[in-house]
Amino acid sequence: MSARVRRLRSLLSVPGGSERFLTKARDVPADAVAFDLEDSVAVGDKERARRLVAAALPDFPAEGRELWVRPNALDSGLLEADLDALVGPALHGLHLPKVDDGRTLAQVDHYLTYLERVRSLTAGSIRLMAWIESPAALGRLEEICRATPRLDAVSLGSEDYTAALGVPRSADGEELGHARARLANAAAAAGIGALDGPETNFRAADRFRVQARRARAVGLTGKFCIHPDQVALAHEEFAPTAHEVARATRVVTAYEALGEGAGAVAVDGEMVDRPGYLRALRTLAH
Repeated sequence: MSARVRRLRSLLSVPGGSERFLTKARDVPADAVAFDLEDSVAVGDKERARRLVAAALPDFPAEGRELWVRPNALDSGLLEADLDALVGPALHGLHLPKVDDGRTLAQVDHYLTYLERVRSLTAGSIRLMAWIESPAALGRLEEICRATPRLDAVSLGSEDYTAALGVPRSADGEELGHARARLANAAAAAGIGALDGPETNFRAADRFRVQARRARAVGLTGKFCIHPDQVALAHEEFAPTAHEVARATRVVTAYEALGEGAGAVAVDGEMVDRPGYLRALRTLAH
């Protein structure tokens, strides 16, 4: 994964049309906050939500958090007004919905290049994340992941994706296994992050943990959260356990003790070669 991409364990969605939720989010220690102008905002409330988020961004306490906005989709007719109102120095990036191909990202990249230039922002400073929400998008995933150098991550739109397939959501997330694995592999190949989609039953902590563990097991690096209570769960589930850290430390110590060009070393009764050593290094880095 590229050094420029910070590993996000949690991305908290905040409905842009709610002043109460915007205020409450100021104290939630998520790795990133995404102000939503899309699905959580009724059609007649879009303009008001845009104004609220534009007013909240400049003095919203970042304190190590990244501030993102989920604007309306490119084909909605609303995206250009969203960008005009929101692109500025306080905005880290756009969590772009309905990305079905690389051309969508390329078009938004052009918009951002222009706005950065006329607003004296550093070129490329406004980042992108892409929502993968359809079978069509999944089929073009490698193209999407390499469509623009602005892209920091892709995320799985679990609800839209399963609706398009015509299958129900389940407690164990078996129906998302293929999509999660595809997302993780394409993102890793492109050197970007990959986030799991939301668990909509925000009171079911056990269900959130099951979904997060399945996502992490195939290589996803964090999870979209729709409620502040889910943030701490995401941080726990997407961080190495104490046991994993201890074992990784033993692996690195033993392997490096062999010196340069080491082949394999025995750790806890198991032979560990270079791939195991690199995996241990990544565990400790996280």
